[in-house]
Amino acid sequence: FGLKVVFVLLLAAAAADGQSFHLGLCPGPSVQEDFNVTQYMGTWYEIEKLPAAFERGKCIQATYTLLRDGTVSVRNAELSNGKINSIEGVARVKNSSLPAILDVSFFKGVPDAPYWVLSTDYRSYALVYSCSNYFGLFHIDFAWILARTRTLTDDIISQQRDRLAAGQQGDLQNHTPIDY
Repeated sequence: FGLKVVFVLLLAAAAADGQSFHLGLCPGPSVQEDFNVTQYMGTWYEIEKLPAAFERGKCIQATYTLLRDGTVSVRNAELSNGKINSIEGVARVKNSSLPAILDVSFFKGVPDAPYWVLSTDYRSYALVYSCSNYFGLFHIDFAWILARTRTLTDDIISQQRDRLAAGQQGDLQNHTPIDY
């Protein structure tokens, strides 16, 4: 049994490819109180993030559109090797009493990804966190500092890094600034 666990952990570490990998289960962070999904809609630009194998490009942005059925259309786009790559999906509020916790689906048959809005003022910044558990042994953290424009003040960036660190979501030594 012990050798199997070590093998799985080594395999997972290799698959994590620079991502924020930790032993144990995902933490349960506090999310934005009284979150308003409608105010959150629109385009957000990534300012900083924890490394994510599924986002390798530059000029990364996400556009959210509220649909008639209450779900949210998600369109993520990035510039990679001189080409714009995009992906579309759907987000759903998991529990109406906690609207800042959403599940996002990009592919049928693949488990939904959690999307937790930890903090936002809707006008300038948002701090988003996601985490995936693997085999009940380890987890991979994802986090993004987003802005309504391609830049954000150092003060706001610092505040959001501190918020993330205080909740122990992700290793901020690994953050990646986004180039525009």
